[in-house]
Amino acid sequence: MQEIQVQARFGETDALGHINNTSYFVYLEEARIRFFETLGYSMELNDWKFILASTKCDFVSQGYFDQLLTVKTYVSRIGSKSFQLEHDIVCSQTQQLIAKGTAIIVYYDFKNQNSEVLPDLLKEGLKSYLLPA
Repeated sequence: MQEIQVQARFGETDALGHINNTSYFVYLEEARIRFFETLGYSMELNDWKFILASTKCDFVSQGYFDQLLTVKTYVSRIGSKSFQLEHDIVCSQTQQLIAKGTAIIVYYDFKNQNSEVLPDLLKEGLKSYLLPA
């Protein structure tokens, strides 16, 4: 599992002081980028190999301005051309679950506009983050 921390900023909250639902997707994106870096992938756009096929977020508890959050990322499925990431967003102080996210990532050739088979090296990297069955 990989972990990053994010601090909920004032502009990410709504009129009630809660973290706005759209802000969670920004946190999940940040976690995915850091995850790709951990796997050794560059953030160079001319060499980018991943496309987001699906994402969702379930809101479990309320998050608030200035709350320190931990986003835990792990792999739940590895396919031939795609893989699925799971994210738990928890309060860093209490470990209370705030939200759960899911993302399906496709290995993609942007030049030819088609999906490609996951390279063996990527599959090996993903396996090290795979949830135990």
